[in-house]
Amino acid sequence: MRSLLYKVAATVFPAVLLVPSAQAAPQARQVLLRDITDIQGVRDNQLVGYGLVVGLRGTGDRQQTFFTVQTLANEMQRMGVQISPGQVVVKNIAAVFVTAALPPFSHPGMKVDITVSSVGDAKSLEGGVLLMTSLRGPDGQVYAEAQGSLALGGYSEGVGGNVRSVNQPNVGRVPEGAIVEREASVDLSRFRTVSFMLRTSDFTAARDIADVINKEFGKPVAVAQDSRTIAVDVQGSGASSVPALISRIQGLSIRFQAPAKVVVNERTGTIVMGGAVTLSPVSVMHGSLSIQVETVHEVSQPLPFSNTGTTTPVENTTVAVKDAPAQSIRLEDGADVDDLIRGLHAIGATSHDIVAILQAIKAAGGLQADLEVI
Repeated sequence: MRSLLYKVAATVFPAVLLVPSAQAAPQARQVLLRDITDIQGVRDNQLVGYGLVVGLRGTGDRQQTFFTVQTLANEMQRMGVQISPGQVVVKNIAAVFVTAALPPFSHPGMKVDITVSSVGDAKSLEGGVLLMTSLRGPDGQVYAEAQGSLALGGYSEGVGGNVRSVNQPNVGRVPEGAIVEREASVDLSRFRTVSFMLRTSDFTAARDIADVINKEFGKPVAVAQDSRTIAVDVQGSGASSVPALISRIQGLSIRFQAPAKVVVNERTGTIVMGGAVTLSPVSVMHGSLSIQVETVHEVSQPLPFSNTGTTTPVENTTVAVKDAPAQSIRLEDGADVDDLIRGLHAIGATSHDIVAILQAIKAAGGLQADLEVI
């Protein structure tokens, strides 16, 4: 007698019961303006270039990655060596993109860090050396030249199907691997207004910054233009120079309340919550209902040496239901992040369960924070 078994996957149903109420605001803290603002017009500039990494231990791009061999042929031609790309077979080179951030007030001769990332099908860039690569800005101009030995944070070792990889062996860095070749500084002497931009939009913080600046100079030289921008009149401040003005203002401080925010990554189950996140009194009940349906196909046959009876297929279906008792926790008034996490771990909730519970708490108004799902 033969039988086949079919199963229907179990389904889990979490439940959340919420009772929101008033909550006391968390304490603000004193912060310097330099820690929460940027200067408008003073920023990094992104650079990118295409180059070649050599010196690999047979872990480079394979032959079918034609652009790698073409790049090698072009490099050799510039050095006076003529080769045919179709006849080149090498395994110790890899085509890469090189990226860097050019900091503000950069001058020729400064050095910046670079990141090197494989473009083709190289297994690893370990032990490789980046050949001289031009790094260009959005305007197409060359701002830096990069070259140097790669430092990797991972490796890939093994033969055939027995391979062990740690972290990412196809991305490496070269500390101070690029030298700035073109001026990219900002002329602060032309500034008539210096605008301080809050990294987090907040009308209250913008108002407080304008107030503390006006108090420092004893006259109305700053105005909050919106929830993010505070404009300061350079001439009205009487400062000797724009750098001196910026330095003086960045040394001021205000009482700043960090925004309450919860960031959830549903793909990995990662949850990050700030210390300012608070909850109303909440009751959480978490349980599971598991339904399993099994269908067994059997064959009924007559007895041996019997002249009567027929072979008949028989289908037997069984249903099993498992309803686990609900686990519950109670968070009192003034509960914080630690209380929530400890309570959810106590009832055996996984990270993905916590994501669903947080979304339900937010929907019911029991979570005093922005919930961002990425």
